[in-house]
Amino acid sequence: MTTRGQFNTKNPTIKRILKEASELASHASPDYHAEPLEDNLFEWHFTLRGPPAPSPYADGLYHGRIILPAQYPLRPPSFRFVTPTGRFEVNREICLSISGHHEESWQPAWGIRTALVAIRSFMDTDAKGQVGGIDSTDAARRAMARESAAYRCAACGGRQNAEIMREREEMAAEAERGEEGARREEEEVPEELRLAYREDLAAKGEAEKAQASSSAAAAESPEGNVAAETPQGPGQPAAAQSPSAPAATTARSSSSTTPAGGAPRAAVPAPTRTVPATTPALRQQQRPPLDDGVPAWIDKAIYGVLGALAFMILRRFF
Repeated sequence: MTTRGQFNTKNPTIKRILKEASELASHASPDYHAEPLEDNLFEWHFTLRGPPAPSPYADGLYHGRIILPAQYPLRPPSFRFVTPTGRFEVNREICLSISGHHEESWQPAWGIRTALVAIRSFMDTDAKGQVGGIDSTDAARRAMARESAAYRCAACGGRQNAEIMREREEMAAEAERGEEGARREEEEVPEELRLAYREDLAAKGEAEKAQASSSAAAAESPEGNVAAETPQGPGQPAAAQSPSAPAATTARSSSSTTPAGGAPRAAVPAPTRTVPATTPALRQQQRPPLDDGVPAWIDKAIYGVLGALAFMILRRFF
């Protein structure tokens, strides 16, 4: 290819892309074809045959683009159809991932061939509730399938989809004859492979980050409340123990006054003794405000002044 001299062939990503391009060119499949552009190894064009009958896509030959990320194969390639299918939206990027939420879960062992086989198998699934599903009738999908064969791509030399797939069919048949009738086994689609739109992946990633930050803030807030309440802890138990302490003493006194009695006698005086035990505590708490602001030395000073005046009066007259 003419692009080989423009890139560093020692780069692992470039080596992987060149290897896949060579493998797809030498091991043709009658159901799909993909190759990079002459001036850009990271942009590929693919031609895909629809699933077999009775699928409404059986007569379709669909064309699309593949964009490989700089981190390929650590990150999955993105696909977009440029011909109407009735299943996927036109010119909208489709990603393949394990969970459908994290594209980083893409397995590096998978490749473009695996992705094409997966997309072809997903086309015949129910579009309702599926990512990228388009509500369309089978008749409309069959009409789109018939029209897709005549699509021409300028980047692919202006050839029609039918011409491209005809060449692949001839190459695949010749390869089978050379291998004594042995048909090449196609890639199997991993069960955990899922479809997702790239913008949906970004939106879900941001939503998960926001949810994680909110959960972290919620997890930290109880600790902050506990830390703020710890200084008040010594004061609160003292106030809480004041009414409970008399209750404990009354319970002990009631149990001591009725050593020979049964449980009913000990339970009867318990409520009557706890009520007066709490009232002195309340009265004691209400008394200190009456003496607030009148220190004891003021009374002594008043008595001293009165005594001095009396002494001066008596000394004047006597």
